[in-house]
Amino acid sequence: MPISACKFKKNLLPLSLISLFALMLLFPAPVLKGAGNGLLLWFNTVLPTLFPFILICNLLVSTRAMDMLLYFTGPLFCRLFCVSPCGSFAVLSGFLCGYPMGAKVAADLYRQGDISKNEASYLLSFCNNTSPMFILSFLVMQNLKNNSLKLPALAILFLSPVIISILFRPAGQNASAFSKKHTDSAPLSDALDFSISNALESITKVGVYIMIFAIFSELACLLPVKNTILQLILLSGLEVTNGISMLCQSGLDKNIICILCLAQTSFGGLCAAAQTASMIKGTGISIYSYIAKKLATALVTSLLAALYLYLL
Repeated sequence: MPISACKFKKNLLPLSLISLFALMLLFPAPVLKGAGNGLLLWFNTVLPTLFPFILICNLLVSTRAMDMLLYFTGPLFCRLFCVSPCGSFAVLSGFLCGYPMGAKVAADLYRQGDISKNEASYLLSFCNNTSPMFILSFLVMQNLKNNSLKLPALAILFLSPVIISILFRPAGQNASAFSKKHTDSAPLSDALDFSISNALESITKVGVYIMIFAIFSELACLLPVKNTILQLILLSGLEVTNGISMLCQSGLDKNIICILCLAQTSFGGLCAAAQTASMIKGTGISIYSYIAKKLATALVTSLLAALYLYLL
């Protein structure tokens, strides 16, 4: 690599941070508005809906109570996704609890030796998804405002990651053969103390990332492009809730809006990607591979949505 290119790459991050700092000083009003919107979104919606799930998932893993749960759900998920019994718990939480619970559970199981790194990386490709509650209430009822889309939206957004799991399944995947390290259950008092502190740390990180990307969204509105497809794509891809609201207010054809909203929901936005990167930090699992596979999931979602809206 030429010396000039190396120097540019080395200085890119400091220059970007200095530019962002200057932008925040020059335009404090959008920063304040974005921070306030992000904080309200976290406090009113994310905290009460996500924190209980983080806490109970931590307790299920710490006390090994998940082993009893997996006795009933494990056989189905093990056969369908070719994962280990413990890995099936990441599938269950990732499909039902919302971002970034699939990533957190998969990373936690890998850290304590319940699944291999290869299985954790495979799980991350399809089990970190939007919760059914978000799909039904926020996406369909509040924004698309079409109750007839409830079941189709759920079916499309659940089927897409299943298809991705088949496309990106490692050759000869047989996670059930992984010989896991035995992990004893922790006493309830210790497990509860750890679970609460870990859940507080995780939900705080999620809130900070939501606030950061809400600020980015407000600053991006300052770009010298107004009401263009480029601006719509840039802004809607930052954070999923703001992105969906923006798409629904764009004035585009209703079917196009529905397809874009479903695709955005399956991708989760860059904010969800940043939350995921925080949850898998230290595991060695590639966040870039995760983002690429989430984009592939969004593409599959778009195709399924178009098939339903225009052909069925």
